[in-house]
Amino acid sequence: MIQATSLGERGASAAFDRMADTYDVTFTESAIGRAQRSVVWNSLKKAFRPGDRILDLNCGTGEDALFLAKRGISVLGCDASVRMIQVAERRKALEAPDASLEFRLLRNEEVDALSSAIAFDGVLSNFSGLNCVADPSQVARKLAELLKPGAVALICISTRFCLWEIAWHGGRANFTKAFRRLRGSALARLNEITVPIWYPTIARMRESFSPWFRLRSTRAVGLFVPPSYVESWARKHRTVLARLEAMDRIFSAWPVLRAVGDHVLLEFERTC
Repeated sequence: MIQATSLGERGASAAFDRMADTYDVTFTESAIGRAQRSVVWNSLKKAFRPGDRILDLNCGTGEDALFLAKRGISVLGCDASVRMIQVAERRKALEAPDASLEFRLLRNEEVDALSSAIAFDGVLSNFSGLNCVADPSQVARKLAELLKPGAVALICISTRFCLWEIAWHGGRANFTKAFRRLRGSALARLNEITVPIWYPTIARMRESFSPWFRLRSTRAVGLFVPPSYVESWARKHRTVLARLEAMDRIFSAWPVLRAVGDHVLLEFERTC
């Protein structure tokens, strides 16, 4: 599932405006959504501490930002969708009114509009936000200006090669969908709007971030746990899904396997 963000073209934010009111029901609160997000949250708990100031890019309805804020972390959440930001602000008022949490309408590509006077201790871009940027090195350069030396950047992107996708769609003889990521880019239809998606390799992401960041670790998100479009199957097989989650915890950081899940979580460190 692609989290709300700027999808290359400004007009794509309209698609997420339409999705905003149902996004949490269809993904955030889904069995697969929770299973995949738990992997990211485990990394967030290790990377960020109470008192840190964190930038949450393509924050969507604020699920990750709220998770961090409730742990005593100061968060600025940004998204390109007006409606997503409105939903996030409503959730803050209901769930964490006193938290150090702010939301702002801002595209990933325009992150340099933020003031660098007070540097951030880390940044998160969850669920494919940077798959929607043609040149991630431009975002990496701008982030480097906003982060302290040693700051952690957790970037979760859709992979180039997804075993689940190939097996699921290939088994249904839909080979166009089965191998769509291998081309490196694709056009997606979101609420009747066509938007471009890019699928960079891990090597490409390392190269894009390397002038300012070093890659510390790589972990699959959704290796055995399936992609979000398999939710109807997952709801009927809760016991199986729990076992798949356990397998993800064991194998998601293994070489080769960490690159073939639905997403990959890249942990970068800002160099001096």
